[in-house]
Amino acid sequence: MPHIIHANAKLTPTSRLELARCVIDQGWPLRRAAERFQVAVPTAQRWADRYRTLGPAGMADASSRPGHSPRRTPTRRERRVVKLRCTRAWGPARIAGHLGMHASTVHRILTRYTCPRLAHTDRATGRAVRRYEHDRWGASCFPDRVPIRWF
Repeated sequence: MPHIIHANAKLTPTSRLELARCVIDQGWPLRRAAERFQVAVPTAQRWADRYRTLGPAGMADASSRPGHSPRRTPTRRERRVVKLRCTRAWGPARIAGHLGMHASTVHRILTRYTCPRLAHTDRATGRAVRRYEHDRWGASCFPDRVPIRWF
């Protein structure tokens, strides 16, 4: 899936390739190429280096997602959080107090594991409650019982 270029990007993949070819293939000085494409010299250097190592394929946007998260909560601890949620039906604040973690971290873990909010679960069974939903606005109203001015 191709990445969408963010709104502040000066260069598209095509113009990045053109800039890199001017610097590498045609021998333009970095300063001249940067002025021509209205970017900073380090930006021109970055695209030229990427073209040198990866070729034209390197001009596409790269993902900004980190390769690893060294400070992420260990998997065993995440499983304990989810287990407490499922067995005792506790909220993030109570689980956090029990495990000595921040409530925001517990909430993020529960969200990552797609645990429903306590308000959206059945207290007796602990399962997610499927609410009655309508396909369009006003479908649950009975027009003969509601004054027209409400719509």
